[in-house]
Amino acid sequence: MARPIVGIIGNQHFINDTYEVHAGGAMNSEAVALVSGALPLLVPSDPRYVDIQELMDTCDGFLFTGGRPNVHPEEYGEPATEAHGDFDRARDAITLPLIRALVERGQPFLGICRGFQEVNVAMGGSLYPEIRDLPGRMNHRMPPDGTIEEKFALRHPVTFTPDGPFARLFGADEVMTNTLHGQGIKEPGARVVVDGLAPDGTPEAIYIKDAPGFTMSVQWHPEYRAACDPVSRPLFEAFGVAVADWAEGRKARAGLIDA
Repeated sequence: MARPIVGIIGNQHFINDTYEVHAGGAMNSEAVALVSGALPLLVPSDPRYVDIQELMDTCDGFLFTGGRPNVHPEEYGEPATEAHGDFDRARDAITLPLIRALVERGQPFLGICRGFQEVNVAMGGSLYPEIRDLPGRMNHRMPPDGTIEEKFALRHPVTFTPDGPFARLFGADEVMTNTLHGQGIKEPGARVVVDGLAPDGTPEAIYIKDAPGFTMSVQWHPEYRAACDPVSRPLFEAFGVAVADWAEGRKARAGLIDA
């Protein structure tokens, strides 16, 4: 039986600083394939190559991944500064309208790190360029040195709204997470519900109010060791169920199976 398809939003990258590629982290493909039970399909995030409707008709769900470039602040009405870092306007051009269309259609998606921030911006929200520069905030960035295990180590708790969707999913009001981001939510977008916070008040978990589909997004990186992490696994499993349900509904609408 064919697996449902998850479009994994890729990033532009240069091999040896010269050869341009569209790349995706192996951790994302592994989490989608082994935990969500779906076929991972890397999306070249550039409007020259892909169309929003085409993507939605091809894929059953989407994973909006992390990435070094940030959402351009013009997308939320602010000028770019040096603190905003690098940008990927081609990815912005795909992800922001795609997220809005998925919310409206009820098609499932999961946002991670930059993807979490894209969801907020797509819904009309804004971002801080550098969380660690704000009074009372901790440094959420990836440690500059160390092994991959040290970079993705659990570093702070995230506290959820009691009996909210994340607390129900994890069976706990608080979990430990890694943290590898510089930017963060400033003003939540329309219908964006902040359901989890770091100890310094930084939003870490959101969903879209009254959306008909799966819209959970997190600021941390659950794709790391997703198959064995007690927080990551239920998140990717729930996403997989939502994607499988969408795929079954798509087949029913196409008359391939009985509704």
